[in-house]
Amino acid sequence: MPDAKTMKQERISNYHDVADNKIPKRVPVGITIGFEATVQYFGYQLQNLYWNPGVTEEEKADQLCQSVYSDVLPFSTTSMRFPTLYQYLESQSFVMSSRGFMQHPEVVGMLPEDYDYLIEKPLDCLLERVIPRHYKSFNVNDPISMTLNFTKGILGFLNDPKEGAAVSATMRERYGYYPGPPAGSGGFTAMPFDFLADQLRSFSGISKDIRRMPEILIDACEALYPIVFKRGLPKVVSNYGTVNIPLHMPTFMREKDFEKLWWPTAKRLVEEYASMGIHCNLFCEDNWMRYLDHLSELPTDTTLRFEYGDPKLVKQKLGDKFILGGLYPMQLLKNGTKQQCIDKAKEVIDALAPGGKYAFSMDKGIQVLSDLNIENLNAVGEFIRDYAVYDNAGEAAGKQFNKADYKAPTDASFKIDSKYYSTWEEYKAKYPNISDFAANKIQSYEDQLLFLITYLLV
Repeated sequence: MPDAKTMKQERISNYHDVADNKIPKRVPVGITIGFEATVQYFGYQLQNLYWNPGVTEEEKADQLCQSVYSDVLPFSTTSMRFPTLYQYLESQSFVMSSRGFMQHPEVVGMLPEDYDYLIEKPLDCLLERVIPRHYKSFNVNDPISMTLNFTKGILGFLNDPKEGAAVSATMRERYGYYPGPPAGSGGFTAMPFDFLADQLRSFSGISKDIRRMPEILIDACEALYPIVFKRGLPKVVSNYGTVNIPLHMPTFMREKDFEKLWWPTAKRLVEEYASMGIHCNLFCEDNWMRYLDHLSELPTDTTLRFEYGDPKLVKQKLGDKFILGGLYPMQLLKNGTKQQCIDKAKEVIDALAPGGKYAFSMDKGIQVLSDLNIENLNAVGEFIRDYAVYDNAGEAAGKQFNKADYKAPTDASFKIDSKYYSTWEEYKAKYPNISDFAANKIQSYEDQLLFLITYLLV
């Protein structure tokens, strides 16, 4: 077995080759057990580790690394939904279940009569109407408690993800895992229509709106566009970083509604990012087979990870242009035999790997212990490592990305007109004696707060 330094360089080369339109030495294996399942596997109580993620023992982490083959760290010490922020803010949209899991019930944060205000002043509407309905600590009648709870929630939000970082860094170095893209080159956002549907209007609410007032949804998506666009912008542009975007609503929509209401702002978002050299990683939730022709219109080297569908058809229609992933059924790891899991891996690899532009990943994340079968998971990882090897490494793979092929964003894509958000120019007009050396810092504070506000709604 090569040493950790050699393995690290090989893994970096494989992932970078996929992003650079080259055939890698072999297919990268991206297997990661989610935080909640990791905690349970280590034998901890989730209710405890949510509040102290740094308690993970190095010995247990090391044993897991030896038990599962992956080219990335095979476990996670951080969660997207630590409870500190949500409990201080008295969240109604993310709550802890009796088993300790953070869950997202269907909630309505925006009423039909709020549409006009959302379209006129989207950020103001989110702060003044939507967030107070979801987060009861946002009570303007008790401003001192509101301020203190928001501050404590932010402290938790900033600190909690750091607590498990040390053991993760140790294991990455010890086993030579792919370290990921450059710091600051990743992002996360939602498509405008999905942002509107999820926590603003809810699934049932947006379904009624599609039938009753489709035209106003178009205006609402346009109004929300600068907010979700800025939310996803990475600090650093890199060919190896991506903006991650889960795609929620299209499979529940009629195709004519999808084309009219969901697709225009979604396609524009991915294209405008591409014009800046920024790639998107889209998780196509549910079954997107009827939308493959639409996806084919997106920028080259967009990563498309599918939950369900036909791997052969996906490769046929999209394999020359896009980086593909998903389509391996995580549920099979739980219910299948070792040989069945390997046979399915071979089927997926044979369909998606030829010609490059592919990195292995599951159809969904491993989030609970009941989904986890370590022996099957390791068998799949080792099989792909040994089987999915190319004999033409270094050759060109499919179409080549060129950011000049895509229309750049206009000023409107960045413009947020709100009394709660200031550009550097607006801030300087208020404080004319401030040094220009403060520009980047002041603007970063404004953008970080915008990121946090929208985090409450994604």
